[in-house]
Amino acid sequence: MKTHRLTELARRAERELARRLRESNTARLFGFELDAVEPGRAVVRMPVRPRHRQVHGVVHGGILAALADTAGGLAAYMSAPKGTRMATVEMKINYLEPVEKGTLAAEARVLRLGRNLVVVEADVRDESRKLVAKALMTFAMGPREVPRRGGD
Repeated sequence: MKTHRLTELARRAERELARRLRESNTARLFGFELDAVEPGRAVVRMPVRPRHRQVHGVVHGGILAALADTAGGLAAYMSAPKGTRMATVEMKINYLEPVEKGTLAAEARVLRLGRNLVVVEADVRDESRKLVAKALMTFAMGPREVPRRGGD
């Protein structure tokens, strides 16, 4: 019974995050899609489009960083108390391989959940599962979201 309740809560959280990602301007602009999410882990996919490529025909590093950051933020959010706000305060990324086409997936995992900070790593892989970028991020946990009232 308890396992069923936890599974249902996880499904609800996944649906809520997928909805939020669809409503995010950044996610819509870049074409990010939630592939999987659970406490401490998130996978976000992105089909490579011509608009993602820089002048040399490969995906711009800033877009790879945004993909890793988005997956990292979702993994951190799923580890924190419900409704906690997350903000990236530091990020380091290594670009390992150029990407010209296909679908990319960023898999993020929480390494440490502290009182005020969450440290997350993310692997960005291409369709062949080749590691194309590796990121390490720190997120600050802010106050819980306050529901808005009509007219405010």
